[in-house]
Amino acid sequence: MIVELQNITKQFVNGTVALSAVNFSVKRGEFVSVIGPSGAGKTTLFRILNGAESAESGAVIIDGRHLEKAKGKARRAIQKNIGTIYQDFALVENVSCIHNVLSACLPDMAFIPAVLGIFGQERNKEALRLLERVGLKDKADEPVKNLSGGQKQRVAIARALMRRPSVLLADEPASSLDPVTGRQILELLSDIQKTQELTVLMNSHNLEFSLEFSSRIIGLNAGAVVFDGKPEYVSPKIIDAIYGTSSENGNIREALL
Repeated sequence: MIVELQNITKQFVNGTVALSAVNFSVKRGEFVSVIGPSGAGKTTLFRILNGAESAESGAVIIDGRHLEKAKGKARRAIQKNIGTIYQDFALVENVSCIHNVLSACLPDMAFIPAVLGIFGQERNKEALRLLERVGLKDKADEPVKNLSGGQKQRVAIARALMRRPSVLLADEPASSLDPVTGRQILELLSDIQKTQELTVLMNSHNLEFSLEFSSRIIGLNAGAVVFDGKPEYVSPKIIDAIYGTSSENGNIREALL
């Protein structure tokens, strides 16, 4: 297994339980969508997976190594295996596309080259190759602020791939985009996942995209896993179990039908 979560529990200081005894594992090369209503714990789960937050208890195992136990250089080595793309892109708007992609290398660089932005010929070649992979080689020197939303997400994907991760976390990758552009981004992610044997975990409110592009669906409700199975097994009854009486349920059921 490339990713294993064992009894992950997370409680905030106000007493809210974000995650409760979450258990699942992901095989190398899977495309898994995590779905659920707002407040179900999806974003918290992803922040624990990439090391941005820590769980109260439980184990996060990435490619056989315990993230929650690792410190310093060992922790950074595990995190290097995890790329993340965000719904708001998290790019530096006034900087060129290629420098945004190259910024993924900063944690691995010595202090002086990092401060001066001296990335070296090989890293520049790799950044250009990745921009070509996402269809933006001709925009390499363009400031990100001049790009469309879909183009920005493509730059973010290239940046996430720059460290050659084995796991890609996609946190609502299409939510800031129109449906046509969102589908194009999911098609790109799916193609990358298949050609590079990359493991993708996607947090999504778009059930249509999740069912179409994922090989597996994990449903969260109130911080607990209530469904884990193939997309074809997601029925109206399963939707009720995942979304309960939330306002999202009606729209989700309509999309399913």
